[in-house]
Amino acid sequence: MQTVSDVMNTNVQVISPEATLHEAAQHMRDGDFGVLPVGDMDNLIGIITDRDIVVRAVAEGMDINTPVRDAMSEQIVFVNQDDSLEDAARLMSDHQIRRLPVVDADDHLVGIVSIGDFAVESSDLAPVTEALSDISTPT
Repeated sequence: MQTVSDVMNTNVQVISPEATLHEAAQHMRDGDFGVLPVGDMDNLIGIITDRDIVVRAVAEGMDINTPVRDAMSEQIVFVNQDDSLEDAARLMSDHQIRRLPVVDADDHLVGIVSIGDFAVESSDLAPVTEALSDISTPT
């Protein structure tokens, strides 16, 4: 059985809640990713996505110098590195999200896993296909 740690990306950047939306967008652009955990070191307090920046910030007229804290999602859905890919796919389906922060047994951030990681690395695509279908279904 493959676990989340088999497919996760361990090169994770964390952004401060006091950083600006402009800085977050630059990190996303430069790193070619669409999500940043928010916190200090491995203590997560939120998550910000490229979609959060557009839908919560830009669409609401927030300035690019607005702190990340004002646009981030505080409800963090995460997965343990030892969880199965099926469990992670189920979480993604249930919450209609494409990326999950990955924590260790002590709840410290150790990676990020995306639906794309499953598709590239997983030997069983059934959970991925089901998760993607559920994620893509409008609520």
